[in-house]
Amino acid sequence: MLSRHAELRLLFFFTGFVATFLIIRVSVRLIRANVRWWPGNVSAGGVHIHHMVFGVVLMVLSGVTGAVLDGEVTGWRLAAAAAFGVGTALVLDEFALILHLDDVYWSRQGRVSVDAIFLVVGLSGLLLLGARPLGFDTVIVLNGSGERTRLTTVLGYLYVAPMLCFVVITLLKGKIWSGVLGLLVPVLAIVGSIRLARPGSPWARWFYAPVGCERALRRDTEIRARVMRIKTSAQDLVAGRPDE
Repeated sequence: MLSRHAELRLLFFFTGFVATFLIIRVSVRLIRANVRWWPGNVSAGGVHIHHMVFGVVLMVLSGVTGAVLDGEVTGWRLAAAAAFGVGTALVLDEFALILHLDDVYWSRQGRVSVDAIFLVVGLSGLLLLGARPLGFDTVIVLNGSGERTRLTTVLGYLYVAPMLCFVVITLLKGKIWSGVLGLLVPVLAIVGSIRLARPGSPWARWFYAPVGCERALRRDTEIRARVMRIKTSAQDLVAGRPDE
């Protein structure tokens, strides 16, 4: 389980991350709309400096600061956690640019950045709400003195092993969101591992005959289309509509 101090640092990280993402998206949308009173892009010597550059610097400085500071909770440790969240948001908001090595911020390919942001928000938010990786803590029974026994620890690992297999299978089936979030909400990984794989995923290539691939494609087209409409609407609302 996370200690109270760790949860507090995670809260500062989460707050810095979400606040920065919202602020930077408002900023780039104002720049895109050519609002006169907004400062605009940062340039040096005619070179546009992307905000992920500032994010990398912040992540390095705050990461090193958090690593060398002593004590559980200090103002500096909490500040480092918040700064790390700020830097992470600045970097992941341009994750697609790093992935494609091209300025695809406002293109369809740029939506990968928003996916990365949503994924981090979901994972850190679930951790703050008490979710634990693979539900390990839920199967550990403490003895009378409040300590874990060898037996309950072994039982815990026996529980985690199949849960981890479900996560791996889900990822191999091409369901990245379900697989990653399944680390904290195991039922997502269980359901994802049972359902048909997505066409083109490693699992589909290895185990599906042509007929199975056609069935998977039909299911994926029907279900994924509905999910993608909802997801795209949410992304347009938060991050802005990409160029056609």
